[in-house]
Formats: sequence, C-alpha cells, structure tokens
Amino acid sequence: MLPTLSRYPWRTGSYCPPTRCWGTPEQEVVARLWKRRQTETGWAYLVGFLSYRDLEDGGVEAAEYGVWVRAPDHVRPVDGVDYDQVPTEPLPPAPPKSVVREVLGERRPSGWVLAKVREGRGPARGVLHAPDCEEALPDALLLDLEQELNVAENPGTRLCMLRGCVQELTPLLRGFDQIYDS
Repeated sequence: MLPTLSRYPWRTGSYCPPTRCWGTPEQEVVARLWKRRQTETGWAYLVGFLSYRDLEDGGVEAAEYGVWVRAPDHVRPVDGVDYDQVPTEPLPPAPPKSVVREVLGERRPSGWVLAKVREGRGPARGVLHAPDCEEALPDALLLDLEQELNVAENPGTRLCMLRGCVQELTPLLRGFDQIYDS
C-alpha cells in the first residue's frame, strides 16, 4: 500500500499532483510534486519518489523520498493535470528603490585612481581621480584608503576637482576642523 499524506505531517493537506522527472529522456519516472520554489537561476521543484525502505523488524514498507530538481531540466508536467494548488514560493520582490537613490542617482564607484604625470625633471607628479572621472585612465589601478592617503600627502600630487576628490580627501588630510575654520 502506498503511503498517504497523513504519514507525512509536513505535507498534510497539500495537493501533490504527479509530474515527470528524468536524468535522461530514457530514464523518465513519475513522481509527486510537493512544492515549487523560484530562485535567481530559475525554478526548483521538490518532488517525491516512491520507493521502499527496510524496517528494523526485517519487514519492508513503502516510502517516499523528496529531492529538489531544476525545472525544466529534470521535470515536466503530466498532460491534463492541474498544478494550480501546488504550494509555490515565488522569488521575493526586489526591495523598493531608495528615495535618496532616486534623487541623487546611483553611487559612484568607491576608491580613487592615480594618473601619473611626468613633466620634465624632478619628482613624479600625479593627479588623484575618482574611478568614473572622465580624466582618469581606464586601466588605472584602484587604490585602497591607506594608499590614496599616502599618495595624496605627496606634495607632487594634485586632487581632481571634477568628481569630489578634493571635497572628500581634504578633511582626511588636514583634519575636519579645517572645514569649519574656512
């Protein structure tokens, strides 16, 4: 005798219609569809395969084993079967766009890049730019905070004014009190 829903308390009252599963088209098996879940990469179906298991007393009983499979790669519907009552977990809706992001726009990439400038003799000179600055080199190395502060302290380095480099790094280099003194 096949197991009934009451023997599986986690599915009590659930509608489990048949579905076709396979590893290859030649290995098609009919299973029961317990649940559907939408993921970032598509749909996954929790299906139950009917089988048998050994009991401690040496007997054998019918059993059902649940496995998640990808749809449509390993599962397809049975013609004429209604799947509307199967528990379905859709992908949660995307979080609403922040009002701040709507007003200010998307954030620029974090960090700074150094454009080296060689003009004649003397120490190397450079300009610190935001990565999305139109004057920054496209293949420039992105500096971390410690590197950018070390470069910015160099007297031969200029801070770009186009994308906020001056406004963001000056307080870190000269102290926040300097903002209020001016």
